[in-house]
Amino acid sequence: MAESTIWWLLAGSAVAVELVTGTFYLLMLAFGLAAAALAAHAGVPLVVQIVTASVVGGGAVVAWHWIKRPRPGDPSARADRSVNLDVGELVMIEAWDAEGTAVVKYRGAAWTAVHRPGVTPSIGMHRVAELVGSRLLVDPA
Repeated sequence: MAESTIWWLLAGSAVAVELVTGTFYLLMLAFGLAAAALAAHAGVPLVVQIVTASVVGGGAVVAWHWIKRPRPGDPSARADRSVNLDVGELVMIEAWDAEGTAVVKYRGAAWTAVHRPGVTPSIGMHRVAELVGSRLLVDPA
């Protein structure tokens, strides 16, 4: 069996495992294995193929990690609408208790709402800003 065939089989296996596990970094390593297969097609020695797989695959992992790292100003996952669809929804708060919480009817269930520290609680419509455990952190709408 040709060296390039082995590299292509390894790349395909990495893609298959990535599809089953959802580990996106395996896809980046599959890019490295595909680069090694192309190097094998070019007729370079095995050592260069291995170095090519390592550099391209490892470089793709590092590049993807660097691109996707959290940046200052990015909302936390608890406050990101693309992660949590409750963020931005409106709830009606009719009364606050002495502990600074309120019970609201939301999505057919009773939820505990809390306000931000330092904010005076008020009644009326509020917008869900974040989920803190099973509590809704709300801001006045």
